[in-house]
Amino acid sequence: FKAGRVPTRRDVYIYICILYFEWSRISVLLSVIHLPIEAHLPIETSAFTMAAKLRTISSLDDQKARVEQYKTFLSEAIGCGNEHDCNAFVEHMVSDDVPLVISRQLLTQFAANITKLESSVHKIVAEHALEQIQPRVVSFEEQVTTIRESLANVYESGEDWSMAAQILGGIDLESGNRILDTEYKLGKCVKIARLYLEDDDAVKAEAYIKRASFLLPKDKEQTSDAEKVLTLQYKVCYARILDAKRRFLEAALRYYELSQHENQDINGQKVDEEELTTALTASITCSILAAAGPQRSRVLATLYKDERCATIPTFPILEKVYLERILSKAQVEAFAETLQPHQMATLADGSTVLDRAVMDHNLLSASKLYKNISFVELGSLLGIEATKAEKVAARMITEERMQGSIDQVEGIIHFANDVDEIAQWDSQILSLCMSVNNGIDLMTKKQVIKAM
Repeated sequence: FKAGRVPTRRDVYIYICILYFEWSRISVLLSVIHLPIEAHLPIETSAFTMAAKLRTISSLDDQKARVEQYKTFLSEAIGCGNEHDCNAFVEHMVSDDVPLVISRQLLTQFAANITKLESSVHKIVAEHALEQIQPRVVSFEEQVTTIRESLANVYESGEDWSMAAQILGGIDLESGNRILDTEYKLGKCVKIARLYLEDDDAVKAEAYIKRASFLLPKDKEQTSDAEKVLTLQYKVCYARILDAKRRFLEAALRYYELSQHENQDINGQKVDEEELTTALTASITCSILAAAGPQRSRVLATLYKDERCATIPTFPILEKVYLERILSKAQVEAFAETLQPHQMATLADGSTVLDRAVMDHNLLSASKLYKNISFVELGSLLGIEATKAEKVAARMITEERMQGSIDQVEGIIHFANDVDEIAQWDSQILSLCMSVNNGIDLMTKKQVIKAM
């Protein structure tokens, strides 16, 4: 070449022999130190070598021998943790060189064995496999499902909740090529919703909970233990979604229902007492944050009469809210420390969810104490401006959560008590008589007085 002449065939043969001799020396050196040649090749060269090996295997006439060679190649690739070999294997399996019967069998083994890889390599290999299989996903639905489930577990262990939910969401639960039982579908929908809730994404979680609602078992008597667990998890997710979407009254009812599962026996085990207490505490919190009105009053009455609530730290504020007493600033600040971030969210008018709930409650409590009050005094009582106090009162009257009328000329609000005074008097007399009777019964049991 340097002489500027065209090389002859003899020159080419001599050049090839020199290259072969040099490569043989390198091969011998690497074999002495027990390192594979492929480890010292560039990535492109190594991938080319792996592809050549796979093509050699595919050219075998004996199908059984071909499958065994493929399995050996896959075992070595998984054992070495080489992502390039694994990727080359998947690319070869989805090519036209491998019959569908063989590729399904080997990809099933691949999907089961990639869990042996390190987490970082597992992510790369699994995502590459899903990308390569996607054009022919109809032919490999079971294998894709296994890969997605294992990949979702990796993301879940790394607390990447939304990514794990997206991976599981890619599983086709309504495929016509395979039959999936209702329990499996319900389990996947509930798990995806739980993963989204870990990242406080109530919107996406609600979409899967709605799908799960159509899969719940209809006959409770013939429900398996697994379905009972999934149903309970569904109820927990639904309550958390209502809570996150600030539908506090509905959430309070759902949480209270969950707190009453102590007598339910699932597969020989009962629900943990701590979880029941957590549900009861959440019910109290949501009932306090709910919009003041007759419906909330009924929920508060149910909670207040429940003996378990007396042991909950938030019971003192529950008692004040139930008895319609005005809450002080110190009491509200102490209660705010127990709230979650979404329960302290800022609204359009600049106030928080807690501020609005306390404001509505104090206004409703004031309506029980006063027959009428000026907007200035009402604003001072609620800790807000007089104009804002008027707007709050007008809103509650319009929503029929409080009875009254507003005199804008005089700047006064008149409260209307819907309780008949005679009926209220009779109720108080009855309560007093019952208290005296209970006291006498107690004294009789302790032999303080003799029975008549």
